[in-house]
Amino acid sequence: MDDDDDAFMVEDDEDFDFDEDGDDDEEEEGVDLENKYYNAKALKEDNPEEALIEFQSVVDTENEQGKGEWGFKALKQMMKLCLAEENYPSVLKYYREVLTYMNVVSRNDSEKSINNILDRVSTVQDMQFLEQFYSITLAALDEAKNDRLSTKTNLKLAKLWLDRQEYARLLKILRPLYESCQNDDGTGDQRKGTLLLELYALEIQMYTDTKNNKKLKDLYKKCLDVRSAIPHPRIMGVIRECGGKMHMYEKEWEKAQTDFFEAFKCYDEAGSIQRIQCLKYLVLAHMLMESSINPFDSQETKPYKNDPEIVAMTDLVNAYHRKDIREFEKILRDNRKSILDDQFIRTYIDDVLKNIRASVLITLIKPYTRIELAFISKQLGIPLPDVEDLLVGLILDNKVHGRVDQINQRLELQEKTTDTLHYNALNKWTRNVDILYKTNLQKIAWPTSMVGV
Repeated sequence: MDDDDDAFMVEDDEDFDFDEDGDDDEEEEGVDLENKYYNAKALKEDNPEEALIEFQSVVDTENEQGKGEWGFKALKQMMKLCLAEENYPSVLKYYREVLTYMNVVSRNDSEKSINNILDRVSTVQDMQFLEQFYSITLAALDEAKNDRLSTKTNLKLAKLWLDRQEYARLLKILRPLYESCQNDDGTGDQRKGTLLLELYALEIQMYTDTKNNKKLKDLYKKCLDVRSAIPHPRIMGVIRECGGKMHMYEKEWEKAQTDFFEAFKCYDEAGSIQRIQCLKYLVLAHMLMESSINPFDSQETKPYKNDPEIVAMTDLVNAYHRKDIREFEKILRDNRKSILDDQFIRTYIDDVLKNIRASVLITLIKPYTRIELAFISKQLGIPLPDVEDLLVGLILDNKVHGRVDQINQRLELQEKTTDTLHYNALNKWTRNVDILYKTNLQKIAWPTSMVGV
């Protein structure tokens, strides 16, 4: 017996309860059907056509006595064989038969099978076939008045259209689902909070993909306002990740880092592989906000510090904190696939490079009152025009006090060259005042009656 059955099959070695009061002939027929089923299954690998004939024989034989478990199993195997051959008309034919067994097998078995079948079929690229398949499924579920499975099926179809960027079709499915989350008077049904968040998660991904930041913002606020839900952590991971990307578009690095961290924790709790990608986004936001804290110091992220997919980002953070620009660029070059293949990371990596170059430049010019641009160019490893652009930005931001002499190609600095010196002086003054205050406080004998005043 093949234990590694297809993804959409209910386990074949389940115990099925047969009527103990049946006569010996019925028991023998059950054994015969079981044997026929497993004989057919044994033919699948080497002779799929013969296997189809044998599975059909199982269905026909059982139907003489009435539909049952073995015919249900056989039809699913026939679907599997036809899917492998991309014989979609036959898949639809057998699937229609499978659906007629919904009132024959247990509700749990039928729902589990339909869910798994839909997951398997959704990988097919033939759009016409997919539309027919989902249409047949939804019609059967409506007839059976199985609202719960009908909603799940619509959510699967909505996810399918989202993944294929069929946004008009996605919205068409979401509208009636949103309506189902309302009471008759138009107010929100508090019992449907979890479903509402699932719908928001689908729509918010669409706005993230299309970079519609205005609608993304509005929807993100709605997501955080839902209080009557106990959503799956993966759903909250999706919402928080989209929120982080929204904040990145707005260059709100600290808020983005917070959302990416929350998303990472949700994905981690859900066991989703998206946690790795989200952790990369967290590291990206961390570097953009110029934090001196290592993002891998937290107990949630520390276990992933040496993950093969994350090692490059760990090295990148270390080089960033050391302000080792050459090592930073080398890591980017050597790990292009794991870092720069992601479009979202690639969008912001220039901002990170600008940050580290600016930091190195400010440290570099500290001892000087005048410095050649060619020298800065050599130290940073970037062309002269890029050096000029970087300096102009720093001067406009009051991080460098001076001017660029474009004729002589040098930077001329004022006495206070950078904000760093200015803030150092302020910090020193603040420390001295604090020391003076504490010293005087100790000299004063405060009356007891003054305590707490």
